[in-house]
Amino acid sequence: MLLTSEPARKGLRGVLNPPGDKSISHRALIFACLAKGRSRITGLLESEDTLATLGACEQLGAVIERIGSEILVSGTGGKLSPPLGGVLEMGNSGTAMRLLAGVLAGQGFDCTLSGDVSLNQRPMRRIVVPLELMGADISTTAQGTAPIRIHASGSLNGIDYVSPVASAQIKSCVLLAGLFASGTTRLSEPRLSRDHTERMLPMFGVELPAPCTVNGGARLRATRFVVPGDISSAVFSLAAAAMVPGSSVRVRGVGLNPTRTGFLRCLEAMGADLAIENQTGSATEPVGDVRLNYRAGLKGIDVPEALVPDMIDEMPLLMALAARVDGVTRIRGAAELRVKESDRLAVMAAGLHELGVEVEEYPDGIDIRGGAVNGGRVASAGDHRCAMSFAVLGLRAAGPVEIEAAEYIATSYPGFSADMEQLGARMQVGERDE
Repeated sequence: MLLTSEPARKGLRGVLNPPGDKSISHRALIFACLAKGRSRITGLLESEDTLATLGACEQLGAVIERIGSEILVSGTGGKLSPPLGGVLEMGNSGTAMRLLAGVLAGQGFDCTLSGDVSLNQRPMRRIVVPLELMGADISTTAQGTAPIRIHASGSLNGIDYVSPVASAQIKSCVLLAGLFASGTTRLSEPRLSRDHTERMLPMFGVELPAPCTVNGGARLRATRFVVPGDISSAVFSLAAAAMVPGSSVRVRGVGLNPTRTGFLRCLEAMGADLAIENQTGSATEPVGDVRLNYRAGLKGIDVPEALVPDMIDEMPLLMALAARVDGVTRIRGAAELRVKESDRLAVMAAGLHELGVEVEEYPDGIDIRGGAVNGGRVASAGDHRCAMSFAVLGLRAAGPVEIEAAEYIATSYPGFSADMEQLGARMQVGERDE
C-alpha cells in the first residue's frame, strides 16, 4: 500500500483521543490471561499486534468477550492449555513473542512461537540466554531468530540476571518466567527501560519485594484496568503541529509514564511550545493531556543518551522532525534501533537522503542537518513507525511524499491517516497513477 502525504496548506488544529497504549495493552491481555477470575479492560488498543496477543491468550485457555467498550478476560489462573497444533502466530509483534516466551518457558507442554517475515528476522537470543539460565529448554534458528521452540521443562529456578541492554521486553520476559520459577528472580539493566510490567503486576495482585524482583509461585488475580492513550501514537500529531505554521493540537488522556516521555523532553529542548495539562498523579500509570502550539525557530539538539531508552519507538519521528528544524540534531547510543521492526537508523537515513536532507549515519546514531525537504518516494521497509514519521514530514515537504509498505501502520495505529486528516492534513491511501 502506498500512502501519500501532501504538504499542509494551513495549520493543523483540533483535539484527538489517541488509541490505547500498545505496550500496556499487550501486558493487560497477558496478565489477565494468567489471572484467576474475570478481568475487565477498558481502552484496549485493537491493532494487528495486540489482536495477535488476544488470539494467543484465547489459544492458551483464556475466554475473551467484548461488551461495549470493555474487553472481559476470564483467566486461566496460571494453568495454561497447549495451543492447537502447538504453534502461536505472533504476526509482527515482538512484544507479544518475547513476553509470552517467558510465560511459556515454565509450562508443562511444548510450544512454538512464530511470526511474519519481519518478526522472524529479529534477535531472540537476548531472551533465550536468561531463560536457559533459569533451566528452560528453548531454542531458536541458527541465526538466533524465531521461530522460538519451547519444550516442557522440569522446573525453572530463579536467577539474578544482569541484562546487557536496557530493554523492557527482556526484563518483562525474565520477570514473567520468574513467576513460574522456584526462588526469587531479580533483573538489573544499564538504564531503566519502560517499567509497565513492574507497575502493572501489583495491580494484578503480584507484589514485587524489590525493584525488578519477583518471587516464584506468585499468582495473579483479576482486576479492572483502564489502558491510557498511547504516547507513542500521540506524538505524531504533536510533531506535525511543531512543524506546520499556525498549528494548535491537543491530545487527551495520554499515558505519561516517565520512562516514555523522552520525546516530549526533546521537543521542549528544541524550543517547542508544549504544555502538559489535567495530569492525574498515579503510582501505576500517570495520565494527562498534552497541548502543542506551533512556534517558529525550533533548534537542533544533541539528544542525551540517557533519554534514548525512553523514546526508542519515537526515534524515527525525532529524525523526521530534525529535518525541519534549524541546525544539526545528533543522536548517539541508539544501536538498538537497528534491531527493531527494521534497521530504523538505516531506513530513516536512506529516506531522508532521498528527500534531500543532509544526513550522516553512524553505527549507533545519526546526524541530521535541518533545512528544506523535497517531495519524493521513500521506502518504509515495512516499519510502521518509519512510515508514519515520513508521512508527518510530508506535511512540510516541497511536494508530496509517497511512503511504500504503509499497510504496516495498522500494526500499531490503524486510525493514523483518519486522525491526521481530522486535524487538517491531506493523506491518500492507494497507488497513484503513473
